[in-house]
Amino acid sequence: MGFSVATWNINSIRLRMPLVEQFLRDYQPDVLCLQETKCPDNLFPFKPLRALGYEHIEISGQKGYHGVATISRRPLVEAEKIGFCDMGDCRHLSAVVEAGSKKLRIHNFYVPAGGDEPDPEINPKFAHKLSFLEEMREIVAERPDGYSSLLVGDLNIAPLENDVWSHKQLLKIVSHTPIETQTLEDLRVKGGWSDLMRHLIPAEEKIYTWWSYRAKDWNAADRGRRLDHIWGSADLESDIKDLQILREARGWERPSDHVPVIATFDLD
Repeated sequence: MGFSVATWNINSIRLRMPLVEQFLRDYQPDVLCLQETKCPDNLFPFKPLRALGYEHIEISGQKGYHGVATISRRPLVEAEKIGFCDMGDCRHLSAVVEAGSKKLRIHNFYVPAGGDEPDPEINPKFAHKLSFLEEMREIVAERPDGYSSLLVGDLNIAPLENDVWSHKQLLKIVSHTPIETQTLEDLRVKGGWSDLMRHLIPAEEKIYTWWSYRAKDWNAADRGRRLDHIWGSADLESDIKDLQILREARGWERPSDHVPVIATFDLD
């Protein structure tokens, strides 16, 4: 049975609702995890999503900032929200969905960006990011319930050399500094997570999911970074069959600076 999960930092769901609707019509993922929804719960656009067959929706939102939402065509149960760093930010949401014979816990994350200066002593935003990563270590792939696990979202770090347009030039740029990349890889490995994007696409190949708004011609400059990720418990390595990174979405009208990533699994 084919089962697909998409992740997308939408950068305001209300502003980009036409893009979300078009994406759902065209690609029809079973589950869509959105980040940076920037929408308080009482104003979330449930109606148009349900009209497209996505009747099961879990949200964690706040006015103007952050926010995550998990939208599904299948029932979502055991929804949980974890607050990180005692900040009150809405940056995590998990829920369980049945796919074939498996129960799959999907963690939807929006990790803090960290500001511009990669020094926690002088930049509180970067210190917050590092603290958030340390607390993420508690989210592990294998749990006593026996469910399979996915961790998806905008992790705001491009960990590998070919996750950025220039490894050398970005070593001192937030999202690719050694302390960030090493911390993320360490928590991934020790948490039992498989980088499913890199499971299918060799580390020697470039992968980008984000292109800055600052570029006059993002496509020609192509200075991208892989900030969006799909991790899974080890058992899902044999189940993932396809990965789509919708680069063309960066060129849609009034786009997010991130593009959707879709993972398709063959689950019995």
